[in-house]
Amino acid sequence: MGVKVGIIMGSQSDWATMREAAKILDELGIGYEKKIVSAHRTPDRLWTYGKTAVERGLQVIIAGAGGAAHLPGMMASKTRVPVVGVPVQTKALSGVDSLYSIVQMPKGFPVATMAIGAAGAANAGLMAAAILANNDPALAARLDAWRDTLSASIPDEPQDD
Repeated sequence: MGVKVGIIMGSQSDWATMREAAKILDELGIGYEKKIVSAHRTPDRLWTYGKTAVERGLQVIIAGAGGAAHLPGMMASKTRVPVVGVPVQTKALSGVDSLYSIVQMPKGFPVATMAIGAAGAANAGLMAAAILANNDPALAARLDAWRDTLSASIPDEPQDD
């Protein structure tokens, strides 16, 4: 299981959210790495990570950030690897600030933007899996089975408490 996905976040506190992407990748048997790469506090690390992503074999980068949330956009400006942004929920504005920072990318540097918080991180893992599954029939089958299991877990009728 080679590393195909990079999970990056702006700070240690973001791992509580970004862990949800890792869980999905683990369930689907997709190799990933996880790194703290702050757009503001470690810009040289961000630069190097983005510039070396292709040669290191990354095929998708999931970038989570809160507040000003420049990490996903800055990463998209440094690599041709698809970037999936996850807005991390913040105390000040509940993550709306993060969402706006990630979704408002200028033409030329797209970032696929997920929902705020843990659900968005899990969906980022699923988006990364879907991107990779286009060229990996075994992964496509695992992803289809995962989705079938999710569908089968939903009852036809509501249950009484």
